[in-house]
Amino acid sequence: MVGQRFLEALVERGAADWQVTVLCEEPRAAYDRVHLTSYFSGTSADELSMVPAGFLDEHGIDLRLGDPAAAIDRAARTVTGRSGEVFGYDALVLATGSYPFVPPVPGHDADGCFVYRTIEDLEAIEEWAKGARTGAVVGGGLLGLEAAGALKAMGLDTHVVEFAPRLMAIQVDEGGGAALRRKIEELGVTVHAGAGTQEIGVGADGRAATMALSNGETLDVDLVIFSAGVRPRDQLARESGLDVGERGGIAVDENCRTSDPSIWAIGECALASDGRVYGLVAPGYQMAETVAHELTGGSGSFTGADTSTKLKLLGVDVASFGDAHGTSEGCLEVVYSNSREGVYKKLVVTAEGVLLGGVLVGDAGSYDLLRPLCLSGAVLPAPPEQLVLPESAGAPIAIGASALPDDALVCSCHNVTKGKIRAAVNDEGCADVPAVKKCTRAGTGCGSCVKMLTTIVQDELAANGVEVAKGLCEHFEHTRAELFEIVQVRGITSFRRLIEEHGTGSGCDICKPAVASILASLANGHILDGEQASLQDTNDHFLANLQRNGSYSVVPRIPGGEITPEGLIVIGEIARDFGLYTKITGGQRIDMFGASVDQLPLIWKRLVDAGFESGHAYGKALRTVKSCVGETWCRYGVQDSVGMAIELELRYRGLRSPHKLKSAVSGCARECAEAQSKDFGVIATSTGWNLYVGGNGGMTPRHADLLAADLDRETLLRTIDRFLMFYIRTADRLERTAPWVERMEGGLDHLRAVIMDDSLGICDDLDELMQRHVETYEDEWRATIEDPERLRRFVSFVNAPGTPDPTVTFVPERDQIRPAKPGEEGLPLATAGLIAGPTLEVRTS
Repeated sequence: MVGQRFLEALVERGAADWQVTVLCEEPRAAYDRVHLTSYFSGTSADELSMVPAGFLDEHGIDLRLGDPAAAIDRAARTVTGRSGEVFGYDALVLATGSYPFVPPVPGHDADGCFVYRTIEDLEAIEEWAKGARTGAVVGGGLLGLEAAGALKAMGLDTHVVEFAPRLMAIQVDEGGGAALRRKIEELGVTVHAGAGTQEIGVGADGRAATMALSNGETLDVDLVIFSAGVRPRDQLARESGLDVGERGGIAVDENCRTSDPSIWAIGECALASDGRVYGLVAPGYQMAETVAHELTGGSGSFTGADTSTKLKLLGVDVASFGDAHGTSEGCLEVVYSNSREGVYKKLVVTAEGVLLGGVLVGDAGSYDLLRPLCLSGAVLPAPPEQLVLPESAGAPIAIGASALPDDALVCSCHNVTKGKIRAAVNDEGCADVPAVKKCTRAGTGCGSCVKMLTTIVQDELAANGVEVAKGLCEHFEHTRAELFEIVQVRGITSFRRLIEEHGTGSGCDICKPAVASILASLANGHILDGEQASLQDTNDHFLANLQRNGSYSVVPRIPGGEITPEGLIVIGEIARDFGLYTKITGGQRIDMFGASVDQLPLIWKRLVDAGFESGHAYGKALRTVKSCVGETWCRYGVQDSVGMAIELELRYRGLRSPHKLKSAVSGCARECAEAQSKDFGVIATSTGWNLYVGGNGGMTPRHADLLAADLDRETLLRTIDRFLMFYIRTADRLERTAPWVERMEGGLDHLRAVIMDDSLGICDDLDELMQRHVETYEDEWRATIEDPERLRRFVSFVNAPGTPDPTVTFVPERDQIRPAKPGEEGLPLATAGLIAGPTLEVRTS
């Protein structure tokens, strides 16, 4: 990555006088190691490439793949490649990076032991994992936890062994490490902190079989990944007589020049003038730009760099910046810790209120603001406790990008300040985020600053009276509503075609699920078929809600809350046979908790055979239509609320939308079903039905608004049809109906005009879309259990189908079960003897 950045910087500054040859050890050009783990979630090697198409040919760069430098002759100024070819040089830049450190423990070179560094490493791990059941990662740092996440995703029982007393010891403090460990263990990864690896036991077949730890534990393993840190690749420098540090690294000065004036070193192989070897991409990029300046007649210097970090590990947000450990003299700490929610925040400040550093675990939403404030050295614009407390606890004041001074560093990868971003908009004429990225390179490194960058650009454009584009993410300039129209009008049925024709890059965890929802809303096939499966969120991926201990919940649809005694018996028998926790919810359904991945098809086979179907509790879709008993039983009821609730739920079941949808039908004005707190609610009157919309009962409850009164059945259904389809077409990603209605220009009057008076002339289209949904609805779970290919994903372990995951554990409570808490002794259901162990045979022709 650093080598490629050097080439780009050299080209940018005018490299016409230089003939450039690149000796590359790997069989491919530079690729993105920061996002290497995305390879396991479907990102291809080509998508990870960092070399733009035609870049090398356009600039006459000679790239030699698979031919690393083998020797340097400083006197003759030549480099000999492994192929034997000799290359002369006027300037030599070493960007040899680092190599993974593998502790010299017995058995470290056994079959099944890997490092986690290159695409080839990942390919080997992926292949070996097909025959493995238990994996261990040696090292609990950034890369180690990413490796653990990859093993867990491949279905392996996963352990992390960390010699330090906590995970990510360099980045987070003791409190942050404890919060991180709790969150990761809740996801089913076993953490062994404060323990070293003493030996890898090797079986008779030469394969790794056990791992002995310094605390006396022995783990049964058949795959081991070493991620215990890296060491600078300085062998070439040593052999050629260049100065190296006592603990490794090619010694360089502030210009990144080595002890030989014709040789420079950049990135992880270099020991900077401040005595540090930097293992992050941002310092490497700064070194690359420094040398590019030097070689093109300019002057540059590298004297140190920001080592702030923000990432998501196994779904857990982790960030640290500045003096995260509070080592500055006289510093003070402000800490917020909520172990129940898995959130830990610490700010290190001076007595005067200057932010020195911080740690964020479980909620890193404020990182984009806090890091630049820290780097700026300015006094905080608010008391520090208001910056860590949640809204419910302290109602913190709103602080945004406007609080940052112009010299605040926004992008540390490319050393871009807020002032440079503003100048790109005001002086260079950049009218959107992509243009600012191209102009300043901000946001093109690790990507952690993109959110703040977008805010600054949009604020600056708005201040200049320019209409700000509201693209879905950096890969699409279009809004979600615009993408919906594009997909519908052009008949697009795949994410790949959409991003090729209307976007850039390979997509992200924002646009992929959003587009998946759009495709599902337009009835473009089963969500687990083909490319669509890779776009889904975790819950949709397995058609079930993931719970805190790695188990899943099963929620069959019970329209209107109406269920026969036979149906109740079936659910009860299934819950009993599988040992599941059962609960009657506020939405008039019965939830069953504690199922493992491989049990889901077995459970749903019995439910489907009994006439049940998916309740879509896992999807951004209609959840329930709650009801009272109405006029059928209640002496106050004036309409059949149960019948109407059932009709609505069956009509809109499976309807994918920007966010979840909830509804209710009350049989009279007494409102026992609480219809006015739902996305759309119906209340019976003596002459028809009143329709309320835009009510939510979440973190910010909102009372629904009366859209129309005394509607007959046909008009009611038609109005709801259009309301839902208009919402699906125009709402933003993850936007509930309440904020959608509130931000709508013209408000409720505009909504009435559109869906009741057809002011935009789109009602026929909305009607047709809903009719298509009603006619093409298919129960996702019935379709899944009838398809052997879809069933293949529902296994706890890739090569041991039917084997329960021993990391998913429970304890008894109130005659049922609940997930075992961190540090609590729990048992898998099978071990506890709570399940009968039915099987579902899957055959393929």
